[in-house]
Amino acid sequence: MNYIMEILPALFSGAWTTIWVFALTLIISIPLGVVLSLGLSTTAKNPLALLIRWLLNIYTWVFRGTPLLLQLIFVFYGLPTIGVVFDRGSAVIFAFVLNYAAYFAEIFRGGFQAVSKEQFEAATVLNLTRWQTLRYVIIPQVVKIVLPSIGNEVINLVKDSSLVYVIGLGDLLRAGNIATARDVTLVPLVLVGIIYLLMTFVLTMVQKQMEKKFAFYR
Repeated sequence: MNYIMEILPALFSGAWTTIWVFALTLIISIPLGVVLSLGLSTTAKNPLALLIRWLLNIYTWVFRGTPLLLQLIFVFYGLPTIGVVFDRGSAVIFAFVLNYAAYFAEIFRGGFQAVSKEQFEAATVLNLTRWQTLRYVIIPQVVKIVLPSIGNEVINLVKDSSLVYVIGLGDLLRAGNIATARDVTLVPLVLVGIIYLLMTFVLTMVQKQMEKKFAFYR
């Protein structure tokens, strides 16, 4: 017990890094994913819309088709070779946001496309503005549709945050590995696992509550 109390401060410090990487990535990538999904979903045929849709499809294909670890290494170690330099924290957020925004964009695109056109027509009959239609009719339905997929990605983000270890950022896993190597015991890694489980448990409960809240939307 004394040993556990000794290493907990280091683990909590690493957990704080995990939490801020998770929070910043989520705060930036979800709104960005929504905006990108609108570009992906547009049906306009003018040259600019076609170009934007083509570029966004390339972007999502690249970032969903290559490992996040490779993207992180490329941003931190590769980009400096062409003069683009990030510190560790900025490199992590930049790579994570680009990766997760690509996934969220595809998720939200599916959500918007799943809402029938009759919903828009009904809102027009009720004389709702475009913003009112999105706010009160479309977005609640989209949120209900995408919540399970978003929840899965959010939980994956907690676990993916351990990848920051590869560029030397002091996260939870790094703190556990250092303690394990120093003290030759698996106790730190067991505690790391428990902390990750607690974080994912809390997020799972939040997701279930949100699903209940939006369950009445059809």
